[in-house]
Amino acid sequence: MKKSILQRMAEEAVNRSEPVEADASESPLPPRRHSSPVIANVGKSLTQLGEDSILSLDPSKIDRSPYQDRFNTDQEAEAELEALKVSIASEGQKIPVLVRPHPTKPDHYQLAYGHRRLAAIKTLMEDAERPETIKIKAHVRNLTDRQLIEEQAVENGVRENLTWIEQAMWAAQLKEAGLSHRAICPVLALSEAAVSHLFRVTSVIPTDIIFAIGRAKSVGRPKWTALADLLKDDGKIAAVRELLGTAEFQSKDGAGRIGMAMDSANGIIASEPGGSSETVNFALGERLFGRMKSSSSGTTITIPKKEDAFARWLAERMPELVREYDHQSDRVK
Repeated sequence: MKKSILQRMAEEAVNRSEPVEADASESPLPPRRHSSPVIANVGKSLTQLGEDSILSLDPSKIDRSPYQDRFNTDQEAEAELEALKVSIASEGQKIPVLVRPHPTKPDHYQLAYGHRRLAAIKTLMEDAERPETIKIKAHVRNLTDRQLIEEQAVENGVRENLTWIEQAMWAAQLKEAGLSHRAICPVLALSEAAVSHLFRVTSVIPTDIIFAIGRAKSVGRPKWTALADLLKDDGKIAAVRELLGTAEFQSKDGAGRIGMAMDSANGIIASEPGGSSETVNFALGERLFGRMKSSSSGTTITIPKKEDAFARWLAERMPELVREYDHQSDRVK
């Protein structure tokens, strides 16, 4: 009988992870590179999946993993989910999810990985005339919490598309689950220094602010680190929180939201649009350098008397700033 595709992939992955001994009679060969823990785990998981049977389950009886490695609160995630929904509706579910029997709810299951597939199929179920006919293909396996985490890590290692902050929040959950820094490194395929940097950000920026900004697909470590440095002051955390519910903040993408949060932490705060005027303060900490006020009649900038030195510096730089703006405007045209 021909081997299944999963079995062949599993054997190949396992073979890549095993060292090869050279024959003493032959000339020595360079040592073979060892594959990463993620690759080794992929081989192990594929072997198990190749031996498992695929069942058709009621999607409503499957709960998400208690360890969340994904954000689902921004437009990018919603667009990706909609695309997957359309794909499954037209072509069917090609890859089964992995679940375990629910530890506290009889006749229910808990997801190990495949949450986007589950979410898409549950949406299809809501739209169906006969929702009871909608099923999800799944492998069922008894897993401990640690094994559940490892299976999620395998999928993340294969996809390699977690954003930096999603990876940081995933690391925080692994730590809460009892994993040490050293144990987290192979799960994330990162060095101890890189894992420590993740925690330096998540230990400072409150969770509600992180989730409000979202997965921020185009934002990497430097900006998140800069925001964490700014938010070491509790007063600045309160200022950023005032932004979270505003329409302007929520209309931005991840990069725009983190930019607004950094401006707020720096004291550059714009009033809500829609009024007769708009005021922006230029400040660093408690020091106010100036205030720009816009109205229907125009825009004025006021610089306090005690900041005359800044006013003179700005006046000297103004010709250069005008040229820079004019050059930029020409490029846009």
